Amino acid sequence: MAGRSFAIFATFVVIGQMGKALETDPLGAADPTTLRGKVMCGYQGWFRCPGDGSDLGWNHWSHEPNRLSPKTLCVDLWPDVSELSAAERFAAPGFTYEDGSPAYLFSSHNAATVLRHFQWMRDYGIDGAWVQHFLVGLPDGPARSHFPARRRVMEYAAVACRQTGRVWAISYDIAAMPGERIFDSLTANWRRLVDEGTIAGPRYLHHQGRPVVQIWGFYWGDQGNHMDARTANRLIDFFHAPGKYGAFLVGGGGWDWRRVPDPQWQSFYRRFDAYAPWIVGNQLIDRQGVSHAGTQCWAGDIRECQGHGMLFIPVVYPGFSWYNLKRNAPGTISISRREGRFLWEQFVTLARLKVDCAYVAMFDEVDEGTAIFKLAGSGRVDGPLIHRDRTYPSDWYLRLVQEGARMLHGQRPINEEIPIEP
Repeated sequence: MAGRSFAIFATFVVIGQMGKALETDPLGAADPTTLRGKVMCGYQGWFRCPGDGSDLGWNHWSHEPNRLSPKTLCVDLWPDVSELSAAERFAAPGFTYEDGSPAYLFSSHNAATVLRHFQWMRDYGIDGAWVQHFLVGLPDGPARSHFPARRRVMEYAAVACRQTGRVWAISYDIAAMPGERIFDSLTANWRRLVDEGTIAGPRYLHHQGRPVVQIWGFYWGDQGNHMDARTANRLIDFFHAPGKYGAFLVGGGGWDWRRVPDPQWQSFYRRFDAYAPWIVGNQLIDRQGVSHAGTQCWAGDIRECQGHGMLFIPVVYPGFSWYNLKRNAPGTISISRREGRFLWEQFVTLARLKVDCAYVAMFDEVDEGTAIFKLAGSGRVDGPLIHRDRTYPSDWYLRLVQEGARMLHGQRPINEEIPIEP
């Protein structure tokens, strides 16, 4: 108990010290007044470790909160924690590095670690993060015990943005929340954040004079997302109403949204201020058996969004895998990263379509193999993981996003081939 209390105290000392130095934005800060030109990452921030003060155990590292082992692992990629301080690293029992020394993981429930992640975003030209808020983890959700830690991570992210000049916005996700509780839970949380002044912070993202908020969950026919047209319209009406709770609303949902046969869904889809089609998992396989992202829908999405005064925010991703999360056969890779070419092709397509913003899925999502932050290479950790080739540096995907953003912004020519070396 004493160790846990010290961890909590130390965390708030760090965040307090950070706050004292944040009177001005650093040079090169991202513009918090517009979504235009923004390349931002989804940020889960849901990783926990025993002793981090959250009392959630190995949350999102293991299927069992009180035990971490190769058999309970629920991530497919291992983070590179070599830059983290000793206070940020947690020994991972049952895992070793190639030299036989103990392997380590990190907790998002640590102000210093969240700050480090946003420093990486700054260093690699990423404008900021969509900070995830799952409704099931809000105070009236089935996983309400997770809320205190989730709230602290959000606070750490807000402070980190002030120190690094990044921007952030709330990204709600309705997954697994009972349908009848979606509206009340989401809007109550938003009201609280507005009333507390969180949304008025200097680095909170705005567009057209309104704070930006995103909602994931508009997937027609998806049994895990209990959305219906009535709830969708109520949410849109709430955020579009005049007054202090109004916002610029970004809908997030199916990549095939224009094909949904339900006319009520077709109607509310076109009421958003912006739409982000989730294409993770959508792939095309060519005659040689090589996977490519299913970006063929983007040109039509752009035309449809422009025709209804909506901003189009495409989602790009480096690849996908969840064999440990779903406990599939060892070594199963759903969509290969192809050493970065899978991701690079998406940036090339967007550049040709003259799109200057993107939602990168995701910064830290090692559960589903989409993380682009610094990753341990092949052979570094012994366990049932997807090992990256050791010839690629840990920051390879951060570098690719940086170069992709430069291409979208016209700062480098469109190049079909990756223009940098590992």
